[in-house]
Amino acid sequence: MINQLKTLLAGAALLIAVALPAAASDGVVTVKSDYSVAETVARIKKDVLKKGIKFFGVIDQARLGNNAGNDVRPSRLVMFGNPALGTTFITSNPEAGLDWPMRVLVYQTPDGQVYAAYSDFDWIAKRHGITDRQAQFKMATEVIQSVTSTVKKN
Repeated sequence: MINQLKTLLAGAALLIAVALPAAASDGVVTVKSDYSVAETVARIKKDVLKKGIKFFGVIDQARLGNNAGNDVRPSRLVMFGNPALGTTFITSNPEAGLDWPMRVLVYQTPDGQVYAAYSDFDWIAKRHGITDRQAQFKMATEVIQSVTSTVKKN
């Protein structure tokens, strides 16, 4: 009986160890890029402009961090969006402005791999309790998936 209890507790501990990191990353979609950080950002910007989406800019987080004395690997935050689409979320809940405009974080891991990460729009809808913009969230999801698909070689 005691051995079974120990096995059960060990299994529960393993489950918690696996589940907690997954819960912490809830709502983040990550796409592996086939390009450098600079090229990944350039490809995203080019696609955004080609689609006629407003490009707000890029924050070079690594440069800012390194200038402040921190050792930061390449990391850039790319911001863009369609005001007609994005602000509809804000009309449902003003706090949705925390997640608009769209942002894609392009970063390099210690092993040199480059990723593009963004917030999942279903997660954003749940986060802000928005239930009246399903079509708009679907469109935003399609746009961000299309934009980040440009970082993969065909």
